[in-house]
Amino acid sequence: MGTLYYGSATEPIHLEERALAHLKVVIATKLRRQESFTLSWKHLEDEPGGRSTIWLHPSIPLRFTFDEPETPVLNQQWIEALMHSANSSGGIMLVDEVCDTSTD
Repeated sequence: MGTLYYGSATEPIHLEERALAHLKVVIATKLRRQESFTLSWKHLEDEPGGRSTIWLHPSIPLRFTFDEPETPVLNQQWIEALMHSANSSGGIMLVDEVCDTSTD
């Protein structure tokens, strides 16, 4: 399980670790460009139902923590899908991993 600590919020945000590793790349890219945007996700099964959205801004402290010490192999297609949503007016909507289903 990965955890996102955002601003002065007392409750950490728990996300699946692989998803958080991919989000970290997209979020860091956007914030490095001084771009603000929203991040939305569906709550985990062990949390009350629903979804949440936060406003990400370069001036707000942000920390990612991971249970696994090794960085997973990243899926470039998933990063691109997340970046595409980050650049939309709706912000990042955490979607399931995108896999290449073509057969070469």
